[in-house]
Amino acid sequence: MSSTDINEFMPVNLAKAIANPLFPELDSLLRAGRHIGSDDMDNHAFLCDFESELAHFYQRYNTELVRAPEGFFYLRPRSTSLISRSVLSELDMLVGKVLCFLYLSPERLAQEGIFSNQELYDELLQLADEQKLMKLVTNRATGSDLDREKLFEKVRTSLRRLRRLGMIIHVGETSKFRISEAVFRFGADVRVGDDMRDAQLRLIRDGEAVVYHEEPAQPSLLDESDEQDYDEKTELEGEA
Repeated sequence: MSSTDINEFMPVNLAKAIANPLFPELDSLLRAGRHIGSDDMDNHAFLCDFESELAHFYQRYNTELVRAPEGFFYLRPRSTSLISRSVLSELDMLVGKVLCFLYLSPERLAQEGIFSNQELYDELLQLADEQKLMKLVTNRATGSDLDREKLFEKVRTSLRRLRRLGMIIHVGETSKFRISEAVFRFGADVRVGDDMRDAQLRLIRDGEAVVYHEEPAQPSLLDESDEQDYDEKTELEGEA
């Protein structure tokens, strides 16, 4: 088969992209729901260089390669996608909203963008309705100290899931992390307006961050092993 015949099936630049040593692992990450931001320099530069070719490649799977306004990439399957899809829990969604709020906060600059699990948990308790939080863990509006410990563990689990999706980046071997621009998947509905931070806070306090929406599922946002950790789930809403 001549090179002309090959080019009829696969453009030269797409063949170069697939042949690149970075592609197999990057492809696996994207299919698992990973968001690729500027912190992942090599993969992000690769996606920037071959964006149009890879967008065409994933269209064959009925899946869209999205480049968000903040610059990060992710896959968004259509309803007929050949790439598996999954969902996030309501608590995962709420934690993501709070992370986006912190990303927009002055504290992020003051702390060089670094937060701890405890700081995230304290912010969550301060911003969200505690009764709703306790219901996510105990199905009761009030809880004991033990229930609050359970909630903290659930929040840590949510952070681990969001780390796998590229929303946060661990700092060393500590419980501290930096927030990636990919958290704007949870803030797409506040990109417009005079004050994005106030709008995000309103969503959290009004409970809109944990309302279930029956819409098409999003990319594989969880590993299959994660899905058995809880019963109540909702989709990562908002177009980024």
